[in-house]
Amino acid sequence: MNLKSIKIENFTVFDKMAIDFCDGINVFIGENATGKTHLLKVLYSACRSNRADTDFGQKIVRTMLPDDFRIARLVNRRKGNHSANIKVCATNENGKTEAQLGITFDKKTKKNLAYVTGEEKWEKTFKDNSSIFIPAKEILSHSYKLAAATSVDNVRFDDTYIDIINSAKIDIAMGKNPDSRAAMLKRIEKMTNGGVFYDASKDEFYLKKGSSKQEFNLVAEGIKKMGLLWQLAKNGTLEKGSVLFWDEPEANINPAYLSTIAELLLELQRNGVQIFLSTHNYFLAKYIEIKKEEQDQVSFYSLYYRNDKDGACCEKSDQFSLLENNPITKTYLQIYRDEIGVKL
Repeated sequence: MNLKSIKIENFTVFDKMAIDFCDGINVFIGENATGKTHLLKVLYSACRSNRADTDFGQKIVRTMLPDDFRIARLVNRRKGNHSANIKVCATNENGKTEAQLGITFDKKTKKNLAYVTGEEKWEKTFKDNSSIFIPAKEILSHSYKLAAATSVDNVRFDDTYIDIINSAKIDIAMGKNPDSRAAMLKRIEKMTNGGVFYDASKDEFYLKKGSSKQEFNLVAEGIKKMGLLWQLAKNGTLEKGSVLFWDEPEANINPAYLSTIAELLLELQRNGVQIFLSTHNYFLAKYIEIKKEEQDQVSFYSLYYRNDKDGACCEKSDQFSLLENNPITKTYLQIYRDEIGVKL
């Protein structure tokens, strides 16, 4: 599956927006509350709707958790806006078959009873494709009985957390790792000092090196996050044709590892994985820009507001440094000016 575009109207912080994506890495930046995570969750919900048992509207609700699970609360609340519309376009890996998934709902739509279009062809075209969303907060150390507790509403986590735990538990790939995957696993192991082991009898994850294992909740936050990436690569979730969504990869990560993370992401897209990520980190975005090779497909997007009256806007560039609306670069330039005592 390759996501090609999205059109959004009157949804959360968006008034009207259309974005085209590249088949490789799509990097979203922007100040808080410009809709980066909302956008990623909508696209992820569309990808997961390739299953016959998953409704697009229900998945949006389960990933965003509006009050009372009412999708109507996701309509843009600016005066006069009454109906939200979303249309996602994608093609299969060879680009020969295109499908569109749409959804419409308004402020009077009950619960998650939105009007969805294109689901039959969407399911048929992409039924064998996988997708996964890595949240900003680490979750594997809290995996014990989490799905069961969530199902009876004892605790409340959105579906990105439940899905990532379920995906990490399942070993999709059997047998020997192909060379590309084995090389990636070794690179991650240098950062984590081991691999991930799931003990089904205890419903717990461990960091394992040789015959010793350490409880995941005793492992540093950044190592847990890289361990999760190791597990997803190991079990076959991140294969050609899959889509990876990653919200703030830099969270709790040693800055020294950001260069390696950029290289891993570039390698994944070379192996046919489409990637969507949001970041506030200058070094991660810059490393992706300077380490990409000529054949790599990378696009940068800045979400921003022109004024207080309109919804979020989007600027796109093939180069991070050429984005005009770039709060990350502006902040780092200001730090430099403050350090050397220059005032503008």
